[in-house]
Amino acid sequence: MKIVLAQQNYHIGNFESNTQKIISGIQQAKEQGADLVVFSEMCVCGYPARDFVEFSDFINKCYQSIDEIKQHADGIAVLVGAPARNPVREGKDLFNAAFFLHEKEVKAEIHKTLLPTYDVFDEYRYFEPAYEWNVIEYKGKKLAVTICEDIWNLGDDPLYRMCPMDALMKQQPDMMINLSASPFDYTHSEGRKAIIKANVVKYGLPMFYCNAVGSQTEIVFDGASVIFDKHGNICKQLPMFEEAIGGVVITEDGCIVDDIVEKCEHIPSSDIMPQVLNEHLHIEYIYEALVTSIRDYFKKMGFTKAIIGSSGGIDSAVTLALACDALGKENVRAILMPSPFSTEHSVDDAVELSKNLSNPYDIIRINDIYEAFLHTLEPVFNGLPFSLAEENMQSRTRGNLLMAIANKFGYILLNTSNKSELSTGYGTLYGDMAGGLGVLGDCYKLQVYTLARYINRDKEIIPENIITKPPSAELRPGQKDSDSLPDYEILDKILYQYIERRQGPAEIKEQGFDPALVDRTLKLVNTNEYKRNQFCPIIRVSPKAFGVGRRVPIVGKYLS
Repeated sequence: MKIVLAQQNYHIGNFESNTQKIISGIQQAKEQGADLVVFSEMCVCGYPARDFVEFSDFINKCYQSIDEIKQHADGIAVLVGAPARNPVREGKDLFNAAFFLHEKEVKAEIHKTLLPTYDVFDEYRYFEPAYEWNVIEYKGKKLAVTICEDIWNLGDDPLYRMCPMDALMKQQPDMMINLSASPFDYTHSEGRKAIIKANVVKYGLPMFYCNAVGSQTEIVFDGASVIFDKHGNICKQLPMFEEAIGGVVITEDGCIVDDIVEKCEHIPSSDIMPQVLNEHLHIEYIYEALVTSIRDYFKKMGFTKAIIGSSGGIDSAVTLALACDALGKENVRAILMPSPFSTEHSVDDAVELSKNLSNPYDIIRINDIYEAFLHTLEPVFNGLPFSLAEENMQSRTRGNLLMAIANKFGYILLNTSNKSELSTGYGTLYGDMAGGLGVLGDCYKLQVYTLARYINRDKEIIPENIITKPPSAELRPGQKDSDSLPDYEILDKILYQYIERRQGPAEIKEQGFDPALVDRTLKLVNTNEYKRNQFCPIIRVSPKAFGVGRRVPIVGKYLS
């Protein structure tokens, strides 16, 4: 039997596109001589559809798509993911399901058992867990079909009370098949292999694992679908961050007719988050995830052009380079907006960057606008000394100009704030925090510098001076980030312990960090939730990003 995995990029709620893509995948699988083609979790409607599934019309369209897709399940079997109605009155109205299509009919329906309700996942809000577990019999083989989280309940501290595979093993399956929509983060790519390997080792069965690819606003799916033989070796792996279709032949005795790509002993055995921040970890994957997310956000929203405030600093430089890669240099417009406190070398650096990238740019000096604000507010300010008000006035002027140009020409403003700044509130609401998508909002400052070096790996794109000069908002004479924040070498490591690893103040202090600095940093994080709550969607590349995956109160006393 030949089994093929179809790793595809879907668009939430775009039933026509998703259906045609799945039908095309079936045709390609037929051309490869496949007996079975496996698609990813919720492929029919896109994942995560969130509250869309509460609309009956949305579910009706899912069923209509399945009716169309099943007409192509002739001479081949097809596994697709979609919501399914629950006929039982008690419980949720829907299941997260896999539909087994063959001979132009729905032959079986598999329901997801383990419903993740943590981080970016909220499945128990919508779905009912499975009531029963049955293998699918096809061509003399018994298929144990599970959906994403169903295979993740292994280890010393399981989140759920049971494993669906334990129930399915009573029926003596010949292989495991998992339809997945497992998001990317820079600690997760190897960990996913570890959990699949753990299942293979525990149950002694080959695993066919199909993952989604592409971005859905803040969540990025990296693909990397994989096939393991029953000995825990990888025999097939599809690429990361791109669509692909491929599979293997499995023999009567359960052996896979294919070369080993990666031996069992070389595959990690557990998903371990680094104990300390490693800004170099999988930087190439982070780069690909950010480019993929920008590209998909624009394509799926129907936009083509981006605008960025280019300051001559590291964050806007990296954002600009990423955007040019994702959208094409001609579609990314940089706006340089020097104020009375901007240094000429920052303007020169920003100009050099755009020349290196060959993207269009404009220089709009804000001196006159700034002076007009000061003059207008003079009676109200009443001679009070220069303060944060005058600094933020410059930032909000820039935000206003960027949004005006975006409105006039149909651009989307890409935000350049990094995770270190967002953590500590080092940003101006409605100023440099404006934007439609937060490109670097899940990258600490140290990671941004590493991204810059990665961008320059073959030649200098980001001018060296941008990378090496001390970071500054340039909103007052001689300003440096270090005037307001601890050194990023220390700050980022404290933030990582608190945000990603959820360590408390005592635990962080025990690691050798200055106690007063720890208290100050954690207070900054907690008291600036109100700013982050008004921020745009952030591309998620870490195991704990700001946004839908991190929910803390705005008004709270803890550590503040």
